[in-house]
Amino acid sequence: MEEIKMYQHVKMESVKDEPEGTYLLIKIPDKHLSETIFRKRIRDAELRFDDGRTITAEQRKKAYATIRDISEHTGYLPEEQKEWLKYLHIIKTGCDYFSLSSCSVDTAREFINTILEYALENGVPLSDFAIDRTDDIGKYLYFCIMHKKCCICGRDGEIHHVDTIGMGNNRGHLDDSGFRKMCLCREHHTIAHQMGVQRFTAMYKVYGIVVKDLAPNN
Repeated sequence: MEEIKMYQHVKMESVKDEPEGTYLLIKIPDKHLSETIFRKRIRDAELRFDDGRTITAEQRKKAYATIRDISEHTGYLPEEQKEWLKYLHIIKTGCDYFSLSSCSVDTAREFINTILEYALENGVPLSDFAIDRTDDIGKYLYFCIMHKKCCICGRDGEIHHVDTIGMGNNRGHLDDSGFRKMCLCREHHTIAHQMGVQRFTAMYKVYGIVVKDLAPNN
């Protein structure tokens, strides 16, 4: 009986759009998994699309710069740190082992997400603004909010409401879970209020996001 790994390589046989969604017919080459699927009653799965593009020079530059900063913080040699971070990403996502010289664009983007989150969570000082290192701005902004780090400079931050709560409303009792937010340090929080939303977001290339899994008023 063949067990199912978290990720399986599949071939798309056909695709069809219907009013209720898109239907895909896929094949898992050289695998026979129906018995396991029925036994485990698997009804849902994730699908990742691979357009055949490989890691870009810019992605590689961002990844290696962040690996170097992390290695300087931890004391590991850069090559040792790279392998450690790659295995951290493999454990976190369930993906196969990969090379930063030939992996896909999507794998590179997800790996950069992993190492940037590690840097934010562990207070690793970066030689550039973290906002310039990300390859997935939405996910990066989410990480900054969840780890209370400024999305501009990476310092300890506080929640800035892009959608203002408004005069007369009690922040302690208002459910702000549907409000757009970003995390900013005290300095950049002050600048945001001085400049206004449009000028600030245009200047720093950041924007507010709605985070449903954040406790209200945080």
